[in-house]
Amino acid sequence: MVTVVDVTSENIEEKGFFCMRSKSKTQGYKRKQSWLLDRFQEGLRLKIIEEEGRPKGFIEYIPIEYTWRGIQGSNYMAIHCLWIVGKGKGKGYGSRLLTECIADARSSNMSGVAMVTSSKTWLTDTDFFVRHGFELVDSAPPHFELVVKRFDDQSCPVFNHGWDERAGKFKDGITILKSDQCPYIYDAINTIIEVAEERGIRSQVVELRNSMEAQFAPSPYGVFNVIYNGKLLTYHPVTKRELIKLLEEA
Repeated sequence: MVTVVDVTSENIEEKGFFCMRSKSKTQGYKRKQSWLLDRFQEGLRLKIIEEEGRPKGFIEYIPIEYTWRGIQGSNYMAIHCLWIVGKGKGKGYGSRLLTECIADARSSNMSGVAMVTSSKTWLTDTDFFVRHGFELVDSAPPHFELVVKRFDDQSCPVFNHGWDERAGKFKDGITILKSDQCPYIYDAINTIIEVAEERGIRSQVVELRNSMEAQFAPSPYGVFNVIYNGKLLTYHPVTKRELIKLLEEA
């Protein structure tokens, strides 16, 4: 049997939030859980799809006014993450979760649903949303796209452009702008700091304290930005080898 579970402050201890469920004692997991408890008060919804009681994927979304992505708009629902893993793929689970989000947005009298996508890595592919009636409305470097599904004629969301200018404020060494929205960020930070120390590169970590700061981060992903000498190096966790390669190419 396949079921969709609403994760709330009441059952999050039991159900978790899908990512890193087997590592619930780690700092990344604990920080994400605390972050979610604060976001539930802002209207965040988290749904996990289960097959015979086993989680196969999830969707996380929030009213756009409180989104932690680099977009702006009004009266839209913004999807942070949509992820189906392993043998759960190819069974329509992603479509089912997306349908739940769209239904929530409609029942809340919103004007539509939006998501930051990418054809490269870490974010859901743009084509998936296009197949479900979304349209591409904006793009941003290096390979971000903004897709929306409109319910009415109200203005649709756009990217908060100005990425290079914001990244350029951090000119000296490596700056990591981070939040607790993604539990994988915590370990990634340790890797980056380790490489920086090995190479004698100055590094610092800057906490993104609220959704507005994430909306005006140096990349559309918002919640994790690694800046090297004023340029965006990566917006997603990388391995030590990948990071060294990025530094050598910068």
